[in-house]
Amino acid sequence: MEEVKNTTSSILAQVAEKLDELPQAEIEDKYNQIQTRVFEFANFMEAQISFMFTSGNDQIPMEPIIRRALHIEKTIVLPVFTDMKNAFNICKITDYDKDLVLNKNDVREPDTDKCKKVSLDDIDIAFIPGLAFDDKGGRIGFGNNYYTRLITRLPETCRKVSLAFDEQIVDQIQMDSRKHTVDIIITDKRIIYKI
Repeated sequence: MEEVKNTTSSILAQVAEKLDELPQAEIEDKYNQIQTRVFEFANFMEAQISFMFTSGNDQIPMEPIIRRALHIEKTIVLPVFTDMKNAFNICKITDYDKDLVLNKNDVREPDTDKCKKVSLDDIDIAFIPGLAFDDKGGRIGFGNNYYTRLITRLPETCRKVSLAFDEQIVDQIQMDSRKHTVDIIITDKRIIYKI
């Protein structure tokens, strides 16, 4: 277990170093390319219900993507994580500014008093955050295991997609189980389908 932890730390340090070397203008250009790919991606455009996230820890800001998706009238659902282990709700939002509130961790999430709950089984595509990925769908998350647990609970028909800068793609990520992988990674240079 310690070896995996060291490998994870090493991978994250390499990815951080690559990203730190990028000028801000290049990061913005890469982000715009990713966003364009998302809105050209058939699985997303054809999906009835799309799961997204608002966490600020990831490299790819989701707010502009969520706002644009709402503008074209896509059905967007977001998670509301609870203090109970493995417990969260999925809620539909229709207005980014009116439907979200700050939680105790200063992360924007749906206001459960206003927003309608949606079943996990209804989700067609789920965007899963991460810090590093490999071409087999392996991912390194943020250490809280929220999304790792979520991946295993999504319906088998749901496409699990991550967005990343190409610099976040590494040769291999040690995974305890391949059932925690994503299916597709959209980067600024390519779309990677899990091998």
